[in-house]
Amino acid sequence: MGGNPIGGGAGRVEGTDLLLHELGTNASFNVGNVGDFAFDDKGRWLSYTIDARDQLGNGVQLRDLASGTVKSIDAGKALYRRLAWTDSFPAFAYLKGTIDSAATDTTWSAAAVSRVGTPTQQMISVGSSGSAALPNGMEVSPERTPRWLEQMDGIAIGLRVATPPVPKSEQLEDDDRPSLILWHSKDARLQSMQIVQENADKSFSFLATYLPATQKVVQLTDDVVRTGTLGARDRYVLGTDNQAYERQSSYDGVQRRDLYLIDARTGTRVLVKKELRGTSSLSPDGKAVLFWDDGNFHAYDVATKAIANVTAGAPVSFIDTEDDHNVDRPSTNIVGWSKDGRFALISDNYDVWRIGMAGKSWTNLTVNGRATRTRYARVINTDPRERNIDLAKPVYMAAMQALTKKEAIVRIDPAKAGAVAITGWRDARHAPMKARDAELWVSSIQTSTRFPDYWRVSFGNGAIADSTRLSEANPNLNGVAWSAGSRLVSYVTEKGDSLQGALYLPAGYEAGKKYPTLVFIYELQSDALNSFYSPNFSSSPNALIGVHNSRGYAVFLPDIVYKINDPGMSAVWSVVPAVKAAIKTGIVDSANVGLHGHSWGGYQTAFLIGQTNIFKSAVAGAPLTDMVSMYSSVYWNSGSTNQGIFQSSQGRFKGNFLDNKDAYERNSPNRFADKVKTPLIILHDDKDGAVDFNQGITFYNTLRQLDKDVILLEYVGENHGLAQLKNRKDYDLRLMEYWDSYLKGEKAPEWLAKGIPRLKLEEHLREQKKKLEGKKIAM
Repeated sequence: MGGNPIGGGAGRVEGTDLLLHELGTNASFNVGNVGDFAFDDKGRWLSYTIDARDQLGNGVQLRDLASGTVKSIDAGKALYRRLAWTDSFPAFAYLKGTIDSAATDTTWSAAAVSRVGTPTQQMISVGSSGSAALPNGMEVSPERTPRWLEQMDGIAIGLRVATPPVPKSEQLEDDDRPSLILWHSKDARLQSMQIVQENADKSFSFLATYLPATQKVVQLTDDVVRTGTLGARDRYVLGTDNQAYERQSSYDGVQRRDLYLIDARTGTRVLVKKELRGTSSLSPDGKAVLFWDDGNFHAYDVATKAIANVTAGAPVSFIDTEDDHNVDRPSTNIVGWSKDGRFALISDNYDVWRIGMAGKSWTNLTVNGRATRTRYARVINTDPRERNIDLAKPVYMAAMQALTKKEAIVRIDPAKAGAVAITGWRDARHAPMKARDAELWVSSIQTSTRFPDYWRVSFGNGAIADSTRLSEANPNLNGVAWSAGSRLVSYVTEKGDSLQGALYLPAGYEAGKKYPTLVFIYELQSDALNSFYSPNFSSSPNALIGVHNSRGYAVFLPDIVYKINDPGMSAVWSVVPAVKAAIKTGIVDSANVGLHGHSWGGYQTAFLIGQTNIFKSAVAGAPLTDMVSMYSSVYWNSGSTNQGIFQSSQGRFKGNFLDNKDAYERNSPNRFADKVKTPLIILHDDKDGAVDFNQGITFYNTLRQLDKDVILLEYVGENHGLAQLKNRKDYDLRLMEYWDSYLKGEKAPEWLAKGIPRLKLEEHLREQKKKLEGKKIAM
C-alpha cells in the first residue's frame, strides 16, 4: 500500500497528488487528494481513497489500468483508511469512519469488495451501519487493516471496547492534574513500560472475523488471549496468553505463555500447551501445531488433540548448543513448512531437515552441512504468493561456509539428496531475488571493498555465468582511498573455543608493513568478513570501519563467546588471544592497538582495560560499569527492567545479584578501576535510555579520583547513540584526533591534552568545526 503515510491511520489528514506514469506511452496522469492507494496482484486495477479538505468528495475509487476507466466504489462525507487488496483474488477491503456532529468521536465500519471488475462485483460491510451485531460493548477499530479471509467467505477485522469520550466538563485541567506515576509491586508491567507502550495500549485491537453468510461477527482474541495470528489459510488463529507469567518474565527474562488454537469461524478455543517457553508454528494445512518443549519439537494433532515428540530419536539434536545465553536448551530455527503441511523444515544450525508431523520421519535435505561446517540458513522465496515451501519444485537457499565465510546460492532439487551451489562459493555476500513469473534473477553483490549494487545474474556450471550491473547507488565512493580487502584470523580462546575475527586492511596496504589497528568488539562479528561498511558519521564503531581504513588503520572484529556468570571475563578470554593472533599476521602493529566498543561492547571495553594492558588507548561508548546497580535499573527506552536482560540475555548471569553476588562483582569494570593503565574516552549521554548515564559518570569520577587518563564526552539531550548530525560529526572528529595522537604519535589537540574550560567551549567548538570542514575522509 502506498500514499500519504499518515493516511494509513485514523487521524484526519488531507490527501496528496498521485502521479501515474504509463511506461509504454510515457503518458502521465494526476489524481488529486489521494490518501491510500494500492494495486491488485496482477497489476490490472488501482484502488485509492480520496481524502479532501472538509471531506468534500471523499470516497474510494477504482481505476481500470487497461482502459483508464474510473469507477466510484464508495462516496460520502467520511474518512476512508487502510485500503488493502488480497494476495491472489480481485478483492480489497478498507475502513470507513463517520465523525459525529459534535466532532468529538468517529464511528468506524469495515467494507470489502469482491469479484472486482465483473458483473457480479459485490460489497459487504460491518460496523456502524452494517446489519451484523457486534459483540457486546465492542466497535470496529480503526487501528487494524481489514482484509478478506483466504477462503473469501469473510473478512478479518479489529474490534475495540466502545468508550464514549469524557465530557469536557469532567475532564481535568492541566492545573488540576497531579503529575503522579503510581508504581505498585503487583504491577505485571512496570509503570515505565506502560508509559512507553501507552499509545500501543490505546490503539490495541482484538482480532475478529465477519462472516456475511451468517451475519456473524466472531471475536477471536479477548482480555485473556490478547494476541493471535491467523494461519492455516485463515482457518485458525494461534493465540497466546502470558498474563500469569508476565511479572516473573520481567525479571528473569524467560518468555512464558499459554498457547491456544482458535477456530476462526466459530471462536472455539483449545489449549495446546501450558507455560510454553519455546517457539511455535501452525502448519499450513491446519492439521498440526509444532512447538518446542523440553529439548525437542512436538506436534499437536488438531483432530485428535494428541501430542507427539517428532524429533526424539533423530540422528541430530535440535538444541542450539551454540547459543551461550542463560536459557534452558533453546531450539534451533524452524526454516519453514512444506506447502502441504506434512513436514516442517528445521535447521540444526548447519543442515536443514525435513521433519514429519507423524513422528520418526527425519530426512537431511542438505546432507553435508554439519560435516563441512556449512550453514544453510535461509530459504529464498521465488514466488511472493507462496507462503510455504513447495518441495515438488527446486528450493533455493542462501548458505555460508562457517570456516571460510564464503557464500553461495544453493538449489535443492526434488528427490535428490544434497544442495548444489549454483553461484559457486564466493568471497562475497548475495541478496538474491527471482522474478515471480520468469527465470530472471537480480542480486545485490558486496564484499568488504565493493558496494552492494544490484546486478542481473544468470547461473551456469556451478557459477555466476553472466552479470549485468543495474545500479550505481554510491558514486561518491569513486576516488576514495579504500580498504585493500579483508582477512580471516583464527584463534583459540583461553577456554579452548576455536573462534575467528575479521581483519579489514587499510587503504594502500603493503605486505610486510605493520599498521596501527583498531579493535571493535561486541559479540559474534566474523560472519561480516565480506560485508561492505558504507562510511558515515556515527557513534557506532562498525559504521566507521571505512573511515578508519581510508586513514591508514587496520580494523579488527573478533568473535566473543561467553561462559555463564562471567560476561566480562569471557571478553578477556576471547579478545586478548584474538589480538595476539592478529598481531601474528604481521599486519597489526602490536605497539599501537586501540579498543572501541559501544553499549555491550562499551561494557566489555571498560572491563578489558582493567584486566590487560595490550591496548594503547580505548573508547567505551555507553558502558555498563557496575553490574550490581545496573541489574535493577530501568531500560527506559522500552520501560522494562534490566533484570531479564542480565539473567537470560546479554548478562548471562544465574539469578540476581543477591543470589550471585561474587559473579556480579567480579564482572563489574568499576571493581578493577585501580588496575586501569590504558587511556580511556567514555561517551555517555545524559538521556541514555538503555544504559543509565550514572554508569558512565560514576566510572569517570572513580578513574579521575585514581588519577587515571580519562575523558568523558557527554552530548546533552542525546540517547543511547548520537542522533544529531552535528554531534556525530563532532564525536567522529574527536575519535580521529584521539586515535591519531595515541596510535600514530601525532600531537594531541588541546581538548585531549588539557581539557577545555566551560567559558572557552564555544570558541573551541568553532575551531573544531573548521578542522572538520578541511578534512578529506571517506564520508
